[in-house]
Amino acid sequence: MRKDYRISDLKDYINWVYFFHAWSVPQQSEEGRRLSDEAQKMLQRLQPYLKVKAVVEIFPAWSEGDDIVVQPMRPCECGQSHPCGEPVHLPMLRQQVPDANGQCLCLSDFVRPYKNVRQDKIGIFATSTSIDVGKTFPDDNYNQMLLQTLADRLAEAGAERLHEEVRKTLWGYAPDEHLTIEELHREAFQGIRPAVGYPCLPDISINFLLDRLIGFRSIGVTLTSSAMMQPHASVSGLMISLPQAHYFSVGKIGPDQLANYALRRNLPPEEVRRYLQGLTL
Repeated sequence: MRKDYRISDLKDYINWVYFFHAWSVPQQSEEGRRLSDEAQKMLQRLQPYLKVKAVVEIFPAWSEGDDIVVQPMRPCECGQSHPCGEPVHLPMLRQQVPDANGQCLCLSDFVRPYKNVRQDKIGIFATSTSIDVGKTFPDDNYNQMLLQTLADRLAEAGAERLHEEVRKTLWGYAPDEHLTIEELHREAFQGIRPAVGYPCLPDISINFLLDRLIGFRSIGVTLTSSAMMQPHASVSGLMISLPQAHYFSVGKIGPDQLANYALRRNLPPEEVRRYLQGLTL
């Protein structure tokens, strides 16, 4: 499913804490107030033509060990969807050092195994801000950075708004949810939305698999050879509904897990190591 959002649709969803963090400026300082004024003025200028594009699909899914297995679906004329093609394995990484509760967690732990009678689901999404920062202010570094940090926040705000719609209607597992923006930013909702690159989903090459499933190009996003999303102001990831699901950090990845994970990814270990951003021992 495709969605387009205007700035007016997302303005209330922007998490300004991360905007000021990107600038290393205290929000309540004089510099922070000046920066806030300039950001609001730029948002007003961008309102007529800037859009945040989003795509999300809800798939049947199950866990197999440390993999999340996703069944692609195809809509039919009867209005129902039917399985289309072979299931896609999304290999996940597991903590190697137990957490405070003595657990070594993996995102696949939050998806039911196939043997369960009740079939599980998973959401896969991407959002992107449709603007070329370099072309908009080619000779103005300050406004380039201002626009880039706003575009990043808008892409994240698009993911926040999209996730809310998924919970309430598109997937509908929390139809009676009524949360304030502050509660949304505190992630008080049911489930989690781990983005690619998060500490619990650190392998950015997973983007190649997500792209196969939902088609990033439908919102104007392409992937570099290193799996980075272009435009830069883009977000992708998973939506998991389990109430007990929570974020964690995979931490360092030892040689044994690297070899196992590379085998499940069907990639050479050295290639996988490059994607893991220094997490391997």
